[in-house]
Amino acid sequence: MSEDRKVPALPNPKPRARTNRKLLGFLFVFFITVLVILFFQSSLSRISAIQIEGNELLASDAIGQAAQIVAGDRFFAVSSQAIEKRVATLPIVKSANVTKHFPGIIHIAVQEYPKVAFQMGADGTKEAVLSDGAVVKLSSGSFPLDMPILSGWSDNDPYKAALCKVLGEIPASSLADISEIKPDPSDSYPDKIKLYTRSQFEVYTTIAYLPDKIENLPAYIASLQEDHITNGIIKMLEVDNHAPFEPIDEHKSETNSLTNQKSSSSPSPSPSPNKENGKAGNKQTAKPTPKPTPKETAPPS
Repeated sequence: MSEDRKVPALPNPKPRARTNRKLLGFLFVFFITVLVILFFQSSLSRISAIQIEGNELLASDAIGQAAQIVAGDRFFAVSSQAIEKRVATLPIVKSANVTKHFPGIIHIAVQEYPKVAFQMGADGTKEAVLSDGAVVKLSSGSFPLDMPILSGWSDNDPYKAALCKVLGEIPASSLADISEIKPDPSDSYPDKIKLYTRSQFEVYTTIAYLPDKIENLPAYIASLQEDHITNGIIKMLEVDNHAPFEPIDEHKSETNSLTNQKSSSSPSPSPSPNKENGKAGNKQTAKPTPKPTPKETAPPS
């Protein structure tokens, strides 16, 4: 057979794989876009719950208002750092930590400034004093016995704020015996304070010395009690020393109180009717004795 009568070779068809890939890619992007649109329109993209923990003095509503988020807001539109900064601006909050849990849960963990003391407000309400100097009103009830009571301090006293800061750094176990703290400034020690203990001692120290001295106070009191000393004045300044309370003369105080009572309540004495020329006459005047009448002599008969 000659070469001219050979069957020509058929051309190979071109592959269409590239066209199919483009179509599949377009369809994939289209469906993803539709799903994203549907997701953001659904409730899954919204905040469903706000969890707040760690708050003892602040109400959860106040923290929620400071966070500026509510249920129903867009979950991905809020920033955790922005919420933390807003909550940390509250005066009682020391720090805040915000975490987001899909779907739709915002968790806010709050750390408040610790309570270091209690006090009575100007209107007679019970208040808690925090380590930053802030004051929070308490509900009705007696003061807890695990913290001291501040008395005699003004609200704008800078030494009160310094004292609160120091108390916040002292362990609670070291303050268990302190029942009350008063200011007692002097020329030498403007930050001098007076502490009353539940073990019947008065302690004088300063705010600057307090962190170091408070650690030694329980051992110092224990050594005094071993020597059968159950009360007195303890001065913990440059040198620590103890002195008994000043004795009170009960007889003298009783006499003075009776004298004051008599002078204020007793009426002034009225002049005696038996006085004459400024002298008291308490003697009775003797009555004159009548002379006997002479008898008449009968004439002789």
